[in-house]
Amino acid sequence: MTTLVSRYDGIVCDLDGVVYKGTDAVPHAVEALGGARTAGTRIVYATNNASRPPREVADQLGSLGLTLVPTDVVTSSQAGAHTLAAELPAGAPVLAVGGEGVTLALAEVGLRAVRPGDPAVKSGVRAVLQGLGRDVTWTDLAEAAFAIQGGARWVATNADTTLPTHRGLAPGNGALVGVVRHAVAVDPVVVGKPESPLYMLAARVLGTDIAKTLAIGDRLDTDLAGAVNTGMDSLYVATGVSSPRDVALAGPAERPRYLARDLRALHRPYVAAEPASDGWFECDGARARVADGKIETQGSAGADARLRVVVAACWAAADAGDDLSTIEDSQWQQALERTETT
Repeated sequence: MTTLVSRYDGIVCDLDGVVYKGTDAVPHAVEALGGARTAGTRIVYATNNASRPPREVADQLGSLGLTLVPTDVVTSSQAGAHTLAAELPAGAPVLAVGGEGVTLALAEVGLRAVRPGDPAVKSGVRAVLQGLGRDVTWTDLAEAAFAIQGGARWVATNADTTLPTHRGLAPGNGALVGVVRHAVAVDPVVVGKPESPLYMLAARVLGTDIAKTLAIGDRLDTDLAGAVNTGMDSLYVATGVSSPRDVALAGPAERPRYLARDLRALHRPYVAAEPASDGWFECDGARARVADGKIETQGSAGADARLRVVVAACWAAADAGDDLSTIEDSQWQQALERTETT
């Protein structure tokens, strides 16, 4: 039996919404990822969160029941540090704006991390690496602006404008990058998702070819767009931010290759939706098409099959010029309701 995971040598897995939500593991995630690792598939966990060092992330994942070491975690801080290390000589001073993860990432690649309060800042730095940190102050942002105005290279770990927390959405690193951007005349180089450097670094850590590496994510505009930008196959799971409806409405730049309700799909043969006659798409007993501004479905099938045919039909209709915005909410609910069942 050829399962989805057996097609690939390595996995680049997102965290929030795929492995955990808050402090709780996403249902089936730990078992599915553990089974992939046992079967010999290497897994790297890639996160846009620049503030936490890999060991802290690894400890959290370990507490959920996953087996891994800190080097199995790749952060956007590390992607930024590697980007700068390719351009600067060893030991070059870099202004580190953000949490501990930013400073440690620079040290790992042989660059000298200079914190905003360090007197060495006034002597000049070669670059600025800006990531999120809970203790980032106006002074930190001002020092970044001064350095950039003086010609320092500016790399931002990610441009996420918001950060999900247990209390709601908080300002993300992108919001703080925007503050600095108002004071300077250049844009930063962004290395986190949806840009490709984080995925490229993850593949290097895995030691796998892009074509044999699978990205897993829940969010279209970061995880899945990043995979498309990198040329990496991706699996969307409906356990996090982007809903099945969001995926059905996605443009080519955000479309995953594979669709599933959750990570159990890794250990099953993947049955894709295929075009049939009269605009219908079929998958494992499910059928769907878009006609006259409505989504039509037929057949009795599991949630994964229903998800795949509905999304395939919507993508085909959109690519043919149909306006899917006219589809009523009740139609979406009826077409996709079974993606939410077990």
